[in-house]
Amino acid sequence: MAATCIISSPLNQAARSIVRSTCTLNSLFVYAGETESLTKVTRSQLQKYKQSDYSSAAYASLYGYELKNIRPAFVRHQNNTTRLSSNTATEEEYEFDLLVVGAGSGGIASARRAASYGAKVGVVEMGRLGGTCVNVGCVPKKIMCKCAKLLCSSAIRFDWAYIKRSRDAYIERLNDIYDRNIAGSGVTRIFGRASLICNELNASSVDVMVTPVNNDNPTHQQQRYRAKHIILATGGYPTIPKGSDDSIEKYSISSDGFFDLNKLPRKAVVVGAGYIAVELAGVLVALGSDTSLVVRKERAMRNFDDLISTTLDEEMENHGINIYRNTMGVSQIILNEASGLKTVLLNDGRRIEDVDVIIMAAGRSPSVESLNLNAVGVHQKEGGYIEVDEYSQTNVQNLYAVGDVCGNVELTPMAIAAGRRLADRLFGPPTFKNIKVSYDNVPTVVFSHPPIGTIGLTESEAVTKYGNDNVKIYRSVFSNLYYGTWQVEASEKPKTAMKLVCAGSNELVVGLHVIGMGADEMLQGFSVAIKMGATKSDFDSAIAIHPTAAEEFVTMHPWGLGSQESGAKVSPLNGASPPAPLIN
Repeated sequence: MAATCIISSPLNQAARSIVRSTCTLNSLFVYAGETESLTKVTRSQLQKYKQSDYSSAAYASLYGYELKNIRPAFVRHQNNTTRLSSNTATEEEYEFDLLVVGAGSGGIASARRAASYGAKVGVVEMGRLGGTCVNVGCVPKKIMCKCAKLLCSSAIRFDWAYIKRSRDAYIERLNDIYDRNIAGSGVTRIFGRASLICNELNASSVDVMVTPVNNDNPTHQQQRYRAKHIILATGGYPTIPKGSDDSIEKYSISSDGFFDLNKLPRKAVVVGAGYIAVELAGVLVALGSDTSLVVRKERAMRNFDDLISTTLDEEMENHGINIYRNTMGVSQIILNEASGLKTVLLNDGRRIEDVDVIIMAAGRSPSVESLNLNAVGVHQKEGGYIEVDEYSQTNVQNLYAVGDVCGNVELTPMAIAAGRRLADRLFGPPTFKNIKVSYDNVPTVVFSHPPIGTIGLTESEAVTKYGNDNVKIYRSVFSNLYYGTWQVEASEKPKTAMKLVCAGSNELVVGLHVIGMGADEMLQGFSVAIKMGATKSDFDSAIAIHPTAAEEFVTMHPWGLGSQESGAKVSPLNGASPPAPLIN
């Protein structure tokens, strides 16, 4: 199929990679390593590689990659010895050592990790594999963000229908890869809707009843499964708030529905103030939609550091997003049946006329309705989230939960980490018997325009926790060098804003926040330093990479005049030698 993306100006290497990966449906070419040459691997050649040994993202990009540079997704354990918790029932009474309900990121991660230890594992899923992230979340959302960014920076004609087909084809490949990875790991896939029922032999544990989704098929009957351990990883779903009548639910779409749109809306309204709302609003306005963002209070992303939320607010307005503030939400949507256009009535009395699409991105809820939690006595928190302890254990003996269904930190990598650590504890070696995941200092990125990266405490949170006299703030606001040749006033150039939040006499870095070009890619490395207890002096000890935006974090004024205390196990300060590995 010929690509309909027209390139009429030179692109840099990153842009070329985006163009080729989004504009080529049948053959995906990508740049390999540092060279300009491209290599292509045929489907038949791929058969000799073990698909289960690669991460889904890596394997999805194999068509066109030299495989030698792609690392395995995990290490298989050679001894395959299984450490299982003791139970009153005998081995023969269980179909599985572990049964996972939900084949999203957290569910698949826990299932495959457990299987790598030799456990007999099953996964119950009623929909597409990969969950929200792969199908209607992180992956397709970032594809659209990258397309919008490319359109803003290059002379390219955007074809919504073509990009949608290419994006959907990529997601389908990921679905297939997840299926092959599950099979390659020895995990049994069970298709249907799961609910919990009491275990007949052990009143303190539960079993899983699976109902076929297609009840019209007379050969598919309900099946009861008994497992030593059960993990609930059913994720969440977007909720549509109630208005004065049923018109909001009737005439709007959820954030999931955004990915079903067959054409770019001429005029769109996005309702919400969180990650999804600002991301979708940024994509739509960049691609050419007349876009409005409706927030209940003063601005979006209010829970983020003030420097980040205020900068985002200014940049969204500069990009052309119409922000309706202090609305207290949407009251009603009126459809003009003659034109098909809609009028959005806000609770503060204002109206938004002639709207093509209204996207409700005002919140999410845990997918627990069909699980029968009340009947088996599972404790839930406010909002319906499943209550678990620090080891992902519910109040029921053999039942656990990970990911968004718990409502702790609703991020894909968090669900993956929690699922793997739980499998390590249940089936891994004795050294892992008390292992658990940490929910502290979790880095997160918002793919807004411009992107946001943040980890740790905001300034106000740090002051509340440590006291104003014990907190010191370092900040920087500037225009990225990328915009250096733009012939516009400095005040009109997009801004990058950074903040370090330090606490104590040693100036421990307890928060790091950035908004601006490249923020999404620079955060990961800094998050490692903060997890390891870096101080401001540790940041200063790292030599800046110039000219980059990231160097601002290691050159914050005043540079090198702090307490000269390191959080490192082996201090890097004052020209110290680098740490040495432990060699047995």
